[in-house]
Amino acid sequence: MKIQWKAACFALLACFVLISSGCSNNNSSSKNEDEKSTQTANNKFKIVKAKSIKVSRIFGIGYPGNDSELYVAANNGIKMYQQGTWLETTANRNQYMGFQAIDTGFIGSGHPQKGSGLKDPLGIILSKDKGKTLEKLSFYGNGNFNFIGAGYQNDNIYVISDQEKQGLALGVNYSTNNGSSWKQSLLAGFDANSFGMLAVHHQNGAIMAMSTRTGIYYSLDNGNTMKRITDPVMVTALTFTGDSILYSSVENEKIMFKTINPGTGEIAELTIPFLDYDNPITYVSVNPKNPNQMAFSTYKNDLYESTDGGKAWMNLLKNGKEQE
Repeated sequence: MKIQWKAACFALLACFVLISSGCSNNNSSSKNEDEKSTQTANNKFKIVKAKSIKVSRIFGIGYPGNDSELYVAANNGIKMYQQGTWLETTANRNQYMGFQAIDTGFIGSGHPQKGSGLKDPLGIILSKDKGKTLEKLSFYGNGNFNFIGAGYQNDNIYVISDQEKQGLALGVNYSTNNGSSWKQSLLAGFDANSFGMLAVHHQNGAIMAMSTRTGIYYSLDNGNTMKRITDPVMVTALTFTGDSILYSSVENEKIMFKTINPGTGEIAELTIPFLDYDNPITYVSVNPKNPNQMAFSTYKNDLYESTDGGKAWMNLLKNGKEQE
């Protein structure tokens, strides 16, 4: 089964097929808590003020709990923004697909920087020091995952696999121990014809949600049973904010930004800058330490951030380039 997302045809078609998960898992998970790797490209890892920012692809955004910046996982490594200043690393510029900010740092997958000495693909890795060192959680050298969900303050990780291999079943899989072992989500009640972005409750890792072309599906039991909690609209990105979900949908050829309370079904709409129909929202994030701080990125690599709960937005990147 291939899970595809061809956003380039978004403006021509009334559908938004979800991005290829790119999974290639060839063996079982092999976590080694003592095993870490410091990349050696240039052999000097530093965090420096960026002279200019230009990215051609964004793989995720988020607010790690052990830092104060907004992180952007880009094609040329992690970029960090805070109060008008962009920072970047001088080495270890990996492509962290499936990027997930957690309270101790970030989790990701993807491909290493050329010359790093790391295996490609990265499997699932954890960094607690801005990417200076990587702890190998699962599938190191044998798996790449574009779709990852991770609990902010728990050890639950979810992935979508397009292959049935040792340790993983076809479809959605979850771990409750940071990748040491995996189980298949049974997805009872899930009747969408696409998989999409995964979101995990910050405290309770058994609570998860998935965006699809026909709405948000919500689960209280690790995805074993699921229920659609929105109208059958196309949802392109989502994240938890407390017990509610912040998400972007496409309705009547308009890009929307909303929150929904899964318990009550109550929906509230937030105002965002105008976005063209062919520039949908790809990632959303809320800072768990400050719910008024939130951000979203788009297909064309625009990046916006709000510090007042979505009343006003700052355009940080336009077409992947830093804005004055």
